[in-house]
Amino acid sequence: MRYHRPASFEDAVAIAEAATGVTRFLAGGTDVLVQLRADLVEPDDLIDIKHIPGVKAITRRDDGGWDLGVAVAGAEMSEHAALCADWPGLVEGMDLVGSTQVQGRATLVGNLCNASPAADSVPGMIAAGVEVTVCGPQGERRIAVEEIPTGPGRTSLTRGEVIAALHVPPRGENGGDAYLRFIPRTEMDIAVVGCAVNLRLDGDRISEARVVLGAVAPTARLVPDAGAALVGSRLEDAALDALAAAASAACSPIDDKRGTIAFRTEVAGVLARRAAKIAYGRAKGAET
Repeated sequence: MRYHRPASFEDAVAIAEAATGVTRFLAGGTDVLVQLRADLVEPDDLIDIKHIPGVKAITRRDDGGWDLGVAVAGAEMSEHAALCADWPGLVEGMDLVGSTQVQGRATLVGNLCNASPAADSVPGMIAAGVEVTVCGPQGERRIAVEEIPTGPGRTSLTRGEVIAALHVPPRGENGGDAYLRFIPRTEMDIAVVGCAVNLRLDGDRISEARVVLGAVAPTARLVPDAGAALVGSRLEDAALDALAAAASAACSPIDDKRGTIAFRTEVAGVLARRAAKIAYGRAKGAET
């Protein structure tokens, strides 16, 4: 195995493009190092990008949005008060990834590119409208997070491409988000179902909403009908019923020892209700 420590993303792309065997990028390492030790993968080229300038930065843009470096750890997000205040749902999704020790290394980009349908951070990123900058042999492109995973363990990134940064939109006024998951244990488990809700209010009424489910399809799933069920409502029972029905209808889960299809489908609706209530309360300024 050849170990590389590029000084820039351009260098990283050049190394990856020239590589002829199995290539892996290393930022936090909580996925790739586990895979190495378990003999699940043996890269010919391991490209360590965590020493590139700026990859550990959390920066607030002039428009009020945020740029996050690809090696920002979950623990660093949780300790960033301003980011937590703007996007608590985005942060709490990442905060559920692994143990305290893992939190010191695990990254949003790693969780995204591992492409697990049950990834806890991905529904919150999609609900928030996060975009990524992808560097590759043809230059840079900026795309929505939901365009990255294409199936379990698969992404849309092509040969030589690497994500160089994440871009979180401005929170703006009267907005709130939340992420919830169901797991069999109290912690350190993989989501059986996850749900993220991001919404905005006009007075007491919801003016826009995005609902995203995790672990109920091959990739995290944005559910437009679920968001539409909330728009115009004050989160009355009828709107919550319509939200839950739309969330359940959008499910196409697997049936395994951790949860049946029927169970996952039911829980998706339950979590959507609960996450919407939390997001609504946060948009109203409640401390939740």
